[in-house]
Formats: sequence, C-alpha cells, structure tokens
Amino acid sequence: MNADTKVGIEALPAYPTRIDVRSPSEFADDHVPGAINLPVLDDAERAEVGTLHARESAFAAKQRGAAIVARAIARIVETHGQGKPRDWAPLVYCWRGGKRSGALAHVLREIGWKAVQLEGGYRTWRRHVVAALAAPCPAYRFVVVCGLTGSGKSRLLDALAQIGAQVLDLEALARHRGSLLGDLPDDAQPTQKWFDSQLLEALTGFDPQRPVFVESESKRVGSVQLPAALLSAMRDAECIRLATPQSLRVALLKEDYAHFIADPKALVDRLALLAPLHGHKMVARWTDAADAGDFDTLVDDLLVKHYDPTYTRSLERNFPHSARVQTFTPVAVSTAAFVALAHDIVSATTRPVTESVT
Repeated sequence: MNADTKVGIEALPAYPTRIDVRSPSEFADDHVPGAINLPVLDDAERAEVGTLHARESAFAAKQRGAAIVARAIARIVETHGQGKPRDWAPLVYCWRGGKRSGALAHVLREIGWKAVQLEGGYRTWRRHVVAALAAPCPAYRFVVVCGLTGSGKSRLLDALAQIGAQVLDLEALARHRGSLLGDLPDDAQPTQKWFDSQLLEALTGFDPQRPVFVESESKRVGSVQLPAALLSAMRDAECIRLATPQSLRVALLKEDYAHFIADPKALVDRLALLAPLHGHKMVARWTDAADAGDFDTLVDDLLVKHYDPTYTRSLERNFPHSARVQTFTPVAVSTAAFVALAHDIVSATTRPVTESVT
C-alpha cells in the first residue's frame, strides 16, 4: 500500500471530507457516515458496463466505463471542486477501493489536492462495522429509560440531549417509534446496514466517563434489528422509570400520532392487524371510536387493553433491573416540563468521581 495515497479505516477521523463515488443505489444502501455521493457511474451506467462485460468482453466494458468515468470526473472537478483550497484533503472510496475511486483520487492529486483512497473501499468499512458491533459493548454506563407507552420516553431523551447529556436515541436512528403504529409519516426506515453505520458512529462518539441515556427497546425497532452485544449491555444496565399520569399519556400520544388522527382510515387499517390478538369485537369497538373521532377513549382503551400489558411483559422479561428503580413523574407534556425533568434526572443519576484504590 502506498501510504501517500491510501489510508486504512483507522485514519477516518483525520478525513472528515469523504466522497463516495459508487452509484446512488449503493450509496443509499449504506455508506461511511459523513460521506457525500459523487458517483462516477450512475445506476444505469453501471448496469450498462456490467452488461458489456458479460456479453462482449472486459476490454469493451473498460473502454465504455473509462469514457463515462472521465466525463463524471470532469463534472466533479468543475462543480464540487470549485473554490476548494490547495490543502483540501478528501478521502475517496468506491466498493473495493479500486478503479472508480482511484480514477477520481488520481485526478484530484494531479491538480494539487491531497486526496487519498480508503484502502479496501466500502467493503472495509462494512467489515469494520460488523466486527465492532459484534464485539462486547465498550464500558459505557447506560441508563435505561423505562415507562409504559406514552410515558414520554422519547421526549425525555430529546430534553436530555438539549441540556447536554449523552443520548443514544435508537428510535431516531431507526426512524420508527417501535410499535405497530410506529412508522413515521413520509420518512422511510433506513436499511439495516445504514442503521448499523449510524449506530456505530453514535457509540464511538460517547465519553465513557459520562452516562448514556437510552430507551428500553426490544430486539427490533420496526424493520431493523439491534446488535446482540448492545442489547446485552442495555439489559444489564441500571434503569429509571417514568410514571406518567394516564391523562398525560393520552394527550402525549395524540400529539405524537397526530397523522393518524388526521387520517382515521389509515389508523383503522393498522388496528385491524390486532384482531388475532384481541378479537374482531374489540377491534370493531376501536374502529367505531376512531370513526366517531373519540380519540381520547380510543387511546385510553388501546393503552389499557394492548400496550400496557405487552410492554409490562417485555420489560419484566428483558430488563431485570427495572423492578426497583428511581421513578420520575412528568407534570406536563410541554418541552419545558421535560427539560426540567431532564435536569432532575441528570442530577439524580450523576455519581461522584471516586479515587481508585490500589
């Protein structure tokens, strides 16, 4: 490896400017966090070159690919390269760290910029992510936020982040609230690979000397799955509990799920999936409440009949330390109320630093 032109995965922090030259679909599936996509072959062009390789010859494919890549590199230099200082040092990568990224990095270096390639390309990054997430979780002090559905766990995490606490918001990374109704409107979930990459990026940014607040999640959050090592660390961690009054839980859920209130049919369609668990008669009762716009009754009944028993069983099974924990009670659903509560929780969970005994 030429140390002047290629770097390993350990050098990533030194290169915050990252260019992914793979096709848009490859980039959408997963990429190094912080990278921008400047493809030298788009999806159709990549398919065209692959077809030439299979039906004619490697020579024909290389000839066609070189012409396309050359034009793409010219566009990148003329647009993205404009105004960049002489000491600009982007890290460029493709699938294997080969021809696509090598072509762009070579031209950028010839101009005078300090471009480097990621040795092994995206495959090196993915192997790093898989290995890191499979290893025992680093010695972070997780504090798991427990509480029945609608208790305001996500709002508390937002408030904790606002006051500077360390927060691992798994539902934000997964773009899902973790329940049957948890899809976010107009916001698709990430692929498993992109979720993994974002998760590792978040974990490596934490200070192990300070607590990391995280919600009591199950193994799956929508369509994505949490790594076993992280789950194990969370389930062994200390817990706190939100004991939110029922009226506030109903009000909070109506705010968080306003898109269903605005579209009762979509809500009814989703509730129909609960018929195998609760029977058609119960689902018909919920449907009637939704059709009548009686969302207070509907939400209250869903909590009592479905969500509370389900969450309680899951908590008892997965978080053994949740039985005897510090309890905090939100007094309102406002941001200000949760920020005040966040300050109380940080004070209550902060441990004094003690000298080690040798």
